[in-house]
Amino acid sequence: MNTSDEKPDGRIHHYLDEQGRVVRFPVSKKNRKDQTIILEYLAEKFEIGKVYTERDVNELLKQWHTFGDWALLRRELFERGYINRKADCSEYWRTSNTKLY
Repeated sequence: MNTSDEKPDGRIHHYLDEQGRVVRFPVSKKNRKDQTIILEYLAEKFEIGKVYTERDVNELLKQWHTFGDWALLRRELFERGYINRKADCSEYWRTSNTKLY
């Protein structure tokens, strides 16, 4: 059985402002679980089946965070398999990998 600390919605609030935007992204390896929770939260902002340009991805991420590093978030979403892209980075799309536990 999951505790509230294991559910994304149980811990994500520590990282959100009143409008639901991510205010910080923990970079320490010891915060990997919190990173995962944040990335899952952001991945859910992308529509499954919709194709995005890199600019579209950046604009969407800009809307959902306040610390100004959408490239970090885009890279993390891609590297962890939440979004995929063409080799030339011309198209991005959400994968179904949004819940890891």
